[in-house]
Amino acid sequence: MTSKRTRDRLIARLREQGITDEAVLETIAETPRHLFIDEALSHKAYEDTALPIGFNQTISQPYIVARMTELLLEFGAKDKVLEVGTGSGYQTAVLAKLCQKVFSVERIRPLQERAAKRLTLLEMFNVSLFHTDGGMGLPHEAPFDAILVTAAPPELPESLKEQLAIGGVLVAPVGGDEQRLIRILRRSDSHFEKKEIEPVKFVPLLQGLVS
Repeated sequence: MTSKRTRDRLIARLREQGITDEAVLETIAETPRHLFIDEALSHKAYEDTALPIGFNQTISQPYIVARMTELLLEFGAKDKVLEVGTGSGYQTAVLAKLCQKVFSVERIRPLQERAAKRLTLLEMFNVSLFHTDGGMGLPHEAPFDAILVTAAPPELPESLKEQLAIGGVLVAPVGGDEQRLIRILRRSDSHFEKKEIEPVKFVPLLQGLVS
């Protein structure tokens, strides 16, 4: 079990990096990140760094989890959220504490199954997990108040934008060798307002299922 001092040190670092949303900071402090990584790496759980979780995937660094969550919630709480790329389930857990209902898709079944066990252990029952291609989103559950993408497509799939509700927010990394974190607000059926936030580095958003 990690000490409160270790977690407090992480939160102090996030504040130094510009995270200001107190609800997000409190959620990061309370979410046991060590449960979402291999035990061999647990001593690094509260360092502000990405860590491998297998299948050439990573658990994002706490800063980027906090930043993307803060951007998603900047204009108010969201009832219905889609996460593209469950991965370890850590970002899912953070969203689950701050949103009414989270739908999360993952193309790699073993990752999805591990995440499901962790989220059940934490009694997060407002999450629905799906083994499906993330680039397609989850059309049968759309529209969503918010969409968060945890892997980088070269260009954002139109299918994801179309699953946003009017007034909805989408946060995603986009690009190849050079990636930018972007936020899209859907103002109307046909008008999407895009803002570039900062440079980032994510694993690529891939297609095809892995069982």
